[in-house]
Amino acid sequence: MAKDLSFDIESDFDISELDNAIDQARRELNQRYDFKGTSAALDYISGERKGIKITGDSQYQLDAILDMFRQKLAKRGVSQKVISPTSPATQQGMVMIWELLFQRGLDQEKSKKITKLLRDTHPKVKAQIQHETIRVTSTDKDELQAVIALIKKQDYDFPIEFTNYR
Repeated sequence: MAKDLSFDIESDFDISELDNAIDQARRELNQRYDFKGTSAALDYISGERKGIKITGDSQYQLDAILDMFRQKLAKRGVSQKVISPTSPATQQGMVMIWELLFQRGLDQEKSKKITKLLRDTHPKVKAQIQHETIRVTSTDKDELQAVIALIKKQDYDFPIEFTNYR
């Protein structure tokens, strides 16, 4: 009997790399001349690691800080899709605050979209939804590599990682 090979598809990121990117962006923010004397800041939302809070005097400053943070993420190898800029910035007095949540985990809708794609394109592969991950199993290693290549080609609006190779 052939041995089953498998891997997991997850939507996750390395939190330590995210910490480093935030730290680097804060340092650059403190050194930049165009942010001196302003309320520009970058931090986690209320100390939790569920998202970031960008503070600035204008929407232009918020966009500049977000762009700076995205550059730091790219240098650290973290996907840009980790940040979900769905909520608008809010004005609180003279300061604008923009809270952006991180995307983590595959919900049912995202999982079903991926498993449907796998069923349609690779019928020999078995895909099982296991809470927030998808376990992909096959007896052929080449088939699994084709699945990974296919999923990497897709342009999802959430980060994808392949883990737990067996």
